[in-house]
Amino acid sequence: MHTLKLSIKNMVCDRCIRVVREELENLGLVVENVQLGFAQIQASDNLPIDIIRQTLQQNGFELLTNRKVEYVEQIKIEIIQLIRSDRMEHFSKNLSHYLADKLGKDYHTLSAWFSEVETITIAKFVARQKVERIKEWLEYGELNLSTMARLLDYSSIGHLSNQFRQVTGFSPSYYKKHIIGGRKPLDRIN
Repeated sequence: MHTLKLSIKNMVCDRCIRVVREELENLGLVVENVQLGFAQIQASDNLPIDIIRQTLQQNGFELLTNRKVEYVEQIKIEIIQLIRSDRMEHFSKNLSHYLADKLGKDYHTLSAWFSEVETITIAKFVARQKVERIKEWLEYGELNLSTMARLLDYSSIGHLSNQFRQVTGFSPSYYKKHIIGGRKPLDRIN
């Protein structure tokens, strides 16, 4: 027996971690660790990789075998975690430096891989993730636009509103009044 790290696409929350762990254990596998983007299991020579792949797919996940795609998934996870943690207002690093440091690769390479795999830039992905966070706050009426702008590190309410309109086609106030329920699952934003 040896430890095998499985890279898994579309893991974006704690529930994803729980589902992956439960499904792998239901297959009779010994699970050592599960975190966003991967699971470590005890593996033997007769590992049922096709069954693992199929089980993950039935739950909306994908087993990754391409190193470039694995890095792109890690980029997405880092961005989602950063935005959902509400740490952006205290974020002193440039996002490009942050990602390069976190993933141990130069940003130019990461950016090129991301654009190739996802067909959008990292900046557009960040903007879309921020807009989904704003939609959530608008739907729940939790925060005003000023607080949202500060938490997501926008320079102003106007900047937040402009980006929201570019992504959705609506102003935040129009969205709040008329389009409730238009959010997307985090793993479907690209």
